[in-house]
Amino acid sequence: MKKWMLALTLAGGVITLSACNQSGGSTVAESTAGDITQDELYEAMKEKVGAQALQQLVYEKVLSEKYKVTDKELDDKVAELKKQLGENFEAALLQYGYANEEDFKETMKLGMMQEKAGLKSITDKELKEAYENYKPEIKARHILVADEKTALEVKQKLDAGEKFEDVSNTYSTDEAAKASGGDLGWFDATAQMDPAFLEAALALKVNEISAPVKSSFGYHIIQVTEQKEKETYEKMKDQLKRELLTTEKMNNVMQKEIKDAKVKISDKDLKNALDPQATAAH
Repeated sequence: MKKWMLALTLAGGVITLSACNQSGGSTVAESTAGDITQDELYEAMKEKVGAQALQQLVYEKVLSEKYKVTDKELDDKVAELKKQLGENFEAALLQYGYANEEDFKETMKLGMMQEKAGLKSITDKELKEAYENYKPEIKARHILVADEKTALEVKQKLDAGEKFEDVSNTYSTDEAAKASGGDLGWFDATAQMDPAFLEAALALKVNEISAPVKSSFGYHIIQVTEQKEKETYEKMKDQLKRELLTTEKMNNVMQKEIKDAKVKISDKDLKNALDPQATAAH
């Protein structure tokens, strides 16, 4: 599941303000110290969760007519999230303010409508460019040292035919990878690695040994040992679409949907509620 969507569903357990604005003068709580009216409750709730609640309500209104989510689609997506979170699923619902799974599904449904809107916005040109630039997974190993002089010495020994594992055992400061001859396993362009290291590794051909690569950890000598085959464009289209659906892209899509629907906010206190940054601080 995309990170932007997971963030939406786990942060979406907000109180619907409209339900509290039925009769401003009605009392919702009484005490010897004074009563609390619906107006007071509404204002307090608006201050705490108003922007997020209004954003969610507007998104539901704007998207529900154009993008349909079936019960099966919703059940499958919830099952996917349950699998990801495992035994932490119920705790996550409680932590983020959901009364139960049905309550959670309402926000998940909104997230799926947003996803459909976002996927629809991705063009064939964007997809083909993403496919051309896509790098299949590689398996690589490295030797990490503290300075460039040592890195050049390591490179010279490898070029002379010394075994990678032996040179790694002698020089590498990466103790974890060193135990397996410098092996880092399989990874692709989405890996959470130092950008300079990742760029250099993905540019190598199989069995090619890199020149010294400087990263935030030191200097690396990298060798790609295997590379997976790139699948066909047709097989990869769905995967690429979802990879292109970044948080920034999703925000842009929603701003367009809101503009097309001619949404206007009359409450001056919530005038910025549909700004993508409005709920970030809440």
